[in-house]
Amino acid sequence: MSKPRGGFSAAVLSLLALLAIFGPNVFGLKDGEMAPPYSKPSWMDKSIVSAETLTVKSDASRGDVSYSENIRWNYAPPKRVSFTGRLDFGRIEWVTPNRAFVLSDKPGEIDLDARDIPFKRAMGADPFDDMASVLFPVSGDYSLRVVGQGEISMRAEGGRWGLLGTDHRGRDTATLFVRGIRVSLMVGIAATFIAAVLGMSLGLISGYAGGIVDSLIMRIVDVLMSIPTLPILMVLSSVWGKGLWNLIAVLSIFSWMGTARTVRAITLSLRDAPWVEGLRALGAKRNYIVFRHLLPETLPLLLANIALGVPGAILAEAGISFLGLSDPRLPSWGRMLHEAHAYGAFTTGAWWTILPPGLGIAVICLVFMDIGRKLEERADPRLAAAARPDAESVKEALE
Repeated sequence: MSKPRGGFSAAVLSLLALLAIFGPNVFGLKDGEMAPPYSKPSWMDKSIVSAETLTVKSDASRGDVSYSENIRWNYAPPKRVSFTGRLDFGRIEWVTPNRAFVLSDKPGEIDLDARDIPFKRAMGADPFDDMASVLFPVSGDYSLRVVGQGEISMRAEGGRWGLLGTDHRGRDTATLFVRGIRVSLMVGIAATFIAAVLGMSLGLISGYAGGIVDSLIMRIVDVLMSIPTLPILMVLSSVWGKGLWNLIAVLSIFSWMGTARTVRAITLSLRDAPWVEGLRALGAKRNYIVFRHLLPETLPLLLANIALGVPGAILAEAGISFLGLSDPRLPSWGRMLHEAHAYGAFTTGAWWTILPPGLGIAVICLVFMDIGRKLEERADPRLAAAARPDAESVKEALE
């Protein structure tokens, strides 16, 4: 007996669902700008600093008293340098191995960014200079000093951040990846479930009623199946809006036809069966026959169709998002690929913004396809027998 399939896929799907639900809270993932754009993952190039913070706080009530904190810098110049805090009186200095800079001598709140032109001019630098290289020119000891009273923090951000780096806006790619699981699962499952319910209902009605009702529903199915799906999805997404539920509705409308045909075929094969004729002879009503007897006969195959239909919905959502027709506020995997393509991740070599969403789409589609095949084998034992040939068949094939 061969080992049953589907257990590993179910475990992977459960892991993805748990990560989507509890991941942001467990790992402390945050939205918004975290680090410089296209920062490498923290486990890559160790010669680049991730982030260094230095804080100086004085407690002198009066007098020209100096308080300082030192840092040993052995990295290349950072990408961003900022100073925040407050100065009650006195001045704030930044001391490098080569010279000293007076950052501020005016009391009040301090919020300085080395990229700002006013800050560069105040430090005597050209507006086009890289101020981070001026503030961190060489390896050595650096000091942040408060002469007087106040509190100041220096933050130097390099080119490394987190598990999967950052995107073009400095957002944590790992956060976007985890949140993309939610969108993919929600769109795939919700759109396929709605389409399955709609297709099952119309398939039962078409197969059992027959006549003009059957002809009308099947002609609608033929028309919808003859329409190219992607252009229609693009048009409707643009007209109806880019919201999540609008996208689910669009995908549901163009995904129910295959289910309707399958359910109709099963219903037609059972409608004239002797036991159904016996129920009619006993006075059973149409609704009772359909929902109490015909519907349970279609459910096993219907569940398999749902599992097999989820990858199509996920790929359709990813395609629409990649074309830029989805809600930009939704961090889906397709949206991640769209922004990576639009903002130069391919040319800059920022593979950490490309591979995770691409592999995520492939893995989740393969998982649902494997689960769907397993459900299909359970619904039709002949498929299971074909997937597990006996010893004689294997021997003949080898000979």
